Amino acid sequence: MSVPATELALQAEAARRAFLDALGALTPAQRDASRLVGEWGVREIIAHLGYWTGNVTEALHHAEQGRAHEFGVQDSEVDDRNDIVARVARETDMATASKREEAAFNAMLERLRRADQDWFQLTLASGETIGHLVREDGVDHYRDHAADLRKVGGEG
Repeated sequence: MSVPATELALQAEAARRAFLDALGALTPAQRDASRLVGEWGVREIIAHLGYWTGNVTEALHHAEQGRAHEFGVQDSEVDDRNDIVARVARETDMATASKREEAAFNAMLERLRRADQDWFQLTLASGETIGHLVREDGVDHYRDHAADLRKVGGEG
């Protein structure tokens, strides 16, 4: 049985809130570090979450148009996209990166709240379902990066 879209939206909001709480618990020096988690600082992580949240929004948009089968990022493309997002983030100020992530998240929530439950079973060009993508690139993605920040901040 799949989770209703409204429940997924609530889970996404809770996951993002946990991420923002973990971010807020970092010291100023940690927030400003060029390398906090692996090669990425906070800006890169925020931009990364915004990008992949936008990816969920695009998948939901394709489903709404009856074209879910045309959408999907192949595993081989993920690292390249992450590299590009990180490079752009390094050239972007924190306020702009944060505003972009927030806008992407709000757009995803809007689409998610009005999503047809049947969309979550649709298979994308990548072979995964929209339901899996919402979880992986939306809800769980924020949870994973919140855990990364808690670990860096000494909470995990």
